[in-house]
Amino acid sequence: MSTVNVNGIRAAVKQRSAENLGLLPWLQQTTADVVCLQETRADDEQLAAALAPALADGWHLASATAHVKGRNGVALLSRAPFEDVRIGCGAEEFACHGRYIEADTAGVTVGSVYVPTGEAETERQREKERFMAAVQARMADLLARGADAVLCGDWNIAHTENDIKNWKGNVKKAGFLPQERQWLTDLLATGWTDVVRQAHPGVPGPYAWWSWRGKAFDNDAGWRIDYQLATPGLATRAASVRTERPAAYALRWSDHCPVTVEYR
Repeated sequence: MSTVNVNGIRAAVKQRSAENLGLLPWLQQTTADVVCLQETRADDEQLAAALAPALADGWHLASATAHVKGRNGVALLSRAPFEDVRIGCGAEEFACHGRYIEADTAGVTVGSVYVPTGEAETERQREKERFMAAVQARMADLLARGADAVLCGDWNIAHTENDIKNWKGNVKKAGFLPQERQWLTDLLATGWTDVVRQAHPGVPGPYAWWSWRGKAFDNDAGWRIDYQLATPGLATRAASVRTERPAAYALRWSDHCPVTVEYR
């Protein structure tokens, strides 16, 4: 199971294509059976066109396009067919925002989530928190079912000081606000497991997002905001966890990198 914010699907496909290092070559070599994509910035036709080689290789695609052209967009790729696909997390306000899609495949419910960035003390932040509440309600429903589920994506929240290199400079900024961090704490207290943190307890990172600007990537001054949150039974089956950080800045095809978990 992998998750990655592609920062525009068409750019991710073209980026590093000359070196055979973009998204499509990555899909050819990944061991993941399901890949969750965020920020595709494409409608369904554009997404399918960009991923045509992967679809020809046998991947199955489900997507949720945003109502605003060129914004948001989430998708799922699966080697096995989808049994059912659901768009939106149950809140009418966000039904067409292209921020949540979930599907049943191979006995597991998988969701791709793209939480808004927000902006402290503005309507953008209030919208973010309404979306968070809607996702939390949906997660409560999934947990109550008792079946295996995992929600993957760009949550745009660094949970603890270990999840952001420059935490002191961001304590009053969206993505590290006390109420956002508490929301994640409360969510995990209900039974969901942060599988990457479970594998890397009490240490900084591993980060999965770095600004394109300056030396953030070279200095590993990143954020850990890309999570796989799994139900209790599935979390115990996490056999390996890896954050696929490129070896060098020049090899990046997104400002995020894939976060991959192998479940037994």
